Amino acid sequence: MRKKTFAAAALLAAATLTLSACGSGNDDDNAPIAVVSGGTESNRPATVLDQPFDKPALVLTDTHGKKYDLRQETKGHPTLVYFGYTHCPDICPATMSNIAVAKKALPKAEQDALKVVFVTTDPDRDTPAELGKWLKGIDPAFIGLTGDFAKVQAAARSLGIAVEPTKKDKNGKLVSMHGTQVVAFSPKTDAGYVLYGENASADDYTRDLPKLVKGANP
Repeated sequence: MRKKTFAAAALLAAATLTLSACGSGNDDDNAPIAVVSGGTESNRPATVLDQPFDKPALVLTDTHGKKYDLRQETKGHPTLVYFGYTHCPDICPATMSNIAVAKKALPKAEQDALKVVFVTTDPDRDTPAELGKWLKGIDPAFIGLTGDFAKVQAAARSLGIAVEPTKKDKNGKLVSMHGTQVVAFSPKTDAGYVLYGENASADDYTRDLPKLVKGANP
């Protein structure tokens, strides 16, 4: 696994660069691109942080319409968190599908221990029912969260991931601009110590998950 170590503070400072318009067609020359670290290392799938992120104190609504406290519900569990939206036709479903494929390669006990959390960046359209329907087609065990956009945006920013309100593009299509990183949290410390970019493949996750579920570096 190719990887590089970075401080969380450096990634927070670069949060304004971590935006991607999922499904926008990439035909806008002014559209931000998804960048984790910048420079020649930005195409590497894994970034190991020397100063891990704290898990956000985020309380939203899950796909069953119940309150979900991210810190409380995932405490002591290996956890992957991704910010995206269900109407995205490319990056979001590809990322979640890659994780789902990799998860199936784990022993059953480790599959059960792993928490994969999808936080919507488009809460107006992504209701609990909509999230549940979408995630069911990928992995029914994945956790979908929706709720107040300001809370979602603040939580993402605390992880160095920029998120903007859903808006219409030049073609009149509603798009959500958001960072495309997956944050891996250790079951030992509950801190986010690894970031994956949108180019991380199912094979990358398959190689790394056995280590991530134990809190080890990939």
